[in-house]
Amino acid sequence: MDVQKVDIFMVTMSSKFPPEKLMVVREKLLEMDDSKFYMIQSINYRDPTVVLIVSLVGGGVLGIDRFLVGDIGLGVLKLLTLGCCGIFTLVDYFLIMNRTKETNFQKFMLNA
Repeated sequence: MDVQKVDIFMVTMSSKFPPEKLMVVREKLLEMDDSKFYMIQSINYRDPTVVLIVSLVGGGVLGIDRFLVGDIGLGVLKLLTLGCCGIFTLVDYFLIMNRTKETNFQKFMLNA
């Protein structure tokens, strides 16, 4: 893989992956061929900041933030209990960005 393409990908997408796993992402990108690289670029990675904003604006109480990151079970639980009376919603304000980054990394590794 061309190093310039990898560098551009890393600059544009580094905020969507956990910082401790960026070297793994870079190494995987350098190993793959061009056709797989284009597939990796086309994956819909969620922006952690957008998911946090959805959680803060009111989607956290209804579980929309968890549905966005793919945690269907927790999303349904938050929807039915109104965020477990607000407690789980408060906890998610601090955890949802890291969960989004982990989900993006899992999507990357699944397709790499």
